[in-house]
Amino acid sequence: MTNVRLSANGFSVKGHCTVDMNDELGRLVCASVSSAVYMAANTITDVIGDKAQITEKDGEMTVKILSPSKESRVVLEGFKVHMQQLSLQYPNCINVNSEV
Repeated sequence: MTNVRLSANGFSVKGHCTVDMNDELGRLVCASVSSAVYMAANTITDVIGDKAQITEKDGEMTVKILSPSKESRVVLEGFKVHMQQLSLQYPNCINVNSEV
C-alpha cells in the first residue's frame, strides 16, 4: 500500500503498491505515483524556484516547502487531485490523507 499524506506546505509518500512488486498492476501504480511525485517536487524547486527540504529513500519521499508561493500551492493542489483520482482507481493500492 502506498500512503500519501498532504499538508499545506508539502507531502510525503511512503510504501509500495504491492508487497513484492512482482505484479504488473503494482508496477504500473508505483510508476504512476513516482512520476507524479518527482514532477511535483521538480516543478516546485526547479521551475518555480521555491526552497524545499526533500528527503528520499527506497519507497519514500517527503517534500516540505519552506515558504510556499502561490504557484507551489497550485502544484500541491494538482498533486492532491491526481493522487485522489489514482486512489479512486486503485483503492487497494493507494491511501490518501489530506490535512488541507
